[in-house]
Amino acid sequence: MSRAGEHTRSILGDWKGSLVCDDYAGYQALWAQGVIEVGCMAHARRYFMELVTADKSTIADTAVELIGQLYGIEREVKNLAPEHRLEERWRRALPIMQTLHAWLIAQRVKLTDGGAIAKAIDCSLKRWTALIRYLDDPALPIDNNYDEHQIRPWALGRANWQFAGNLVAGRRPVAIKSLIQSARLNGHDSYADLKDVLTRLPTHKARDIDQLLPHLWQPAPTAR
Repeated sequence: MSRAGEHTRSILGDWKGSLVCDDYAGYQALWAQGVIEVGCMAHARRYFMELVTADKSTIADTAVELIGQLYGIEREVKNLAPEHRLEERWRRALPIMQTLHAWLIAQRVKLTDGGAIAKAIDCSLKRWTALIRYLDDPALPIDNNYDEHQIRPWALGRANWQFAGNLVAGRRPVAIKSLIQSARLNGHDSYADLKDVLTRLPTHKARDIDQLLPHLWQPAPTAR
């Protein structure tokens, strides 16, 4: 219905865990409820990368380079056993994070408030505790890019879909799109899944309707 934080809280309910996210204001109330904030390094990097691309900022370029080193480590350790991944993060990534933090502070004191580079640095310093949390938990990723990629089709189309007529009308395509994307995530051909489900629905027993959900769905047996 909107981007208000109440919807995020409604979806997550009583869930507790580590939430890898950007600095969206709607998440703020969750931290007091026991959800652990984990910063997304890709969002932190984006502010600096935009300055490098648009303004050829040499200051921002240093931040991008250091963050790039962190990503290089993650690519190398992603297939290691959790305890070894944690060890490598502490041994190799932690010193880079410490260097980055010291560099951010040193640069910030040289800058006046309100400038683009000052804002980029402030965003990282504000969320520093959240940004370094991935170092202490081998199960946590450095960013939430995987989820960002999953929702990209809907984010790109949002401007075209925002006028659905009313809330009830809007919920129908949301339900269909959720089924399609869930089928993909479970390794199915989404067209084959949806076609089969719609074909079977009229005669399928209501008590067994959950069998048609994407994570349980199996194609109907082929008639001989």
